[in-house]
Amino acid sequence: MSSEPEATLTVSKIRFGTVIDHIPSGRALNVLKVLGIRGREGYRIAVLMNVESKKLGRKDIVKIEGKILMPEEVSVIALIAPTATINIVKDFRVVEKRRVEVPDRIEGLLRCPNPTCITNKEREPIRTKFRLVSRNPLVLQCEYCGTMVSEKDIIELLGNGIDKR
Repeated sequence: MSSEPEATLTVSKIRFGTVIDHIPSGRALNVLKVLGIRGREGYRIAVLMNVESKKLGRKDIVKIEGKILMPEEVSVIALIAPTATINIVKDFRVVEKRRVEVPDRIEGLLRCPNPTCITNKEREPIRTKFRLVSRNPLVLQCEYCGTMVSEKDIIELLGNGIDKR
C-alpha cells in the first residue's frame, strides 16, 4: 500500500453563474459549442474533463461564471448531454438545480444532413427545424425534408451555436 496522498483536483466555487454537471465524458467542449461560447465573451470558464463519477464512471463539468443559461440553451444541451444537470449559483450557493430535457422542437441549431434539403440552399434564408421523434433512443426528424437524425449524428451536425435569427 502506497503512503502517497491521493491526488485531488480543486476548482474554486463560482459566485454567480451556471455549473453544468454530469456531462458524458468527452463532451464538455461540444456543450460550449452549442452554447456559442468561444472564450471571447468575457466569462470565466472552468472545463473539467474525464473526472471520476460514481454515477457515470467518468464525466465532464463546465462552470460558467457570470452567465445564467436561458431555457432554450438548457434544452439544447440535452441533445449532446442527456444526463446533464444544470445548477444555478448565486452568492456561491446552488439556488436551482434541474435536469436537462430534449425539447419537442429544435430550431436553428443542427444542419440537415440531406444535401438537397431547402435549409442547405445558400439563397434560402430558412432556419432548420427538427421535431423530436423519440427520446430513447434519441431520433429527430427534419420538418422540411423528413430526414431522420440519430443521437450519434447530432454532434457532427451541430452548427456554430444557437442561431439567433
